[in-house]
Amino acid sequence: MKKFLDFLLSRARERSTWLGLVSIATALGLVLSEFQVEAVIAAGMSIAGVIAAFTGDNTNDGDGGAAA
Repeated sequence: MKKFLDFLLSRARERSTWLGLVSIATALGLVLSEFQVEAVIAAGMSIAGVIAAFTGDNTNDGDGGAAA
């Protein structure tokens, strides 16, 4: 059980997990009315943009993500 919890916590720290969850939630909006679909998509894109803008990419090369 502890290994599973550790796995979930490590995934929760990853940017891709949050972007994926937002994408799934946005996709589920397709069963709503046309107005609601547009609102859900706009909100999902906004949340994804905020996540992308304010979270860093993990790099394993030790240079902090700087381009060469």
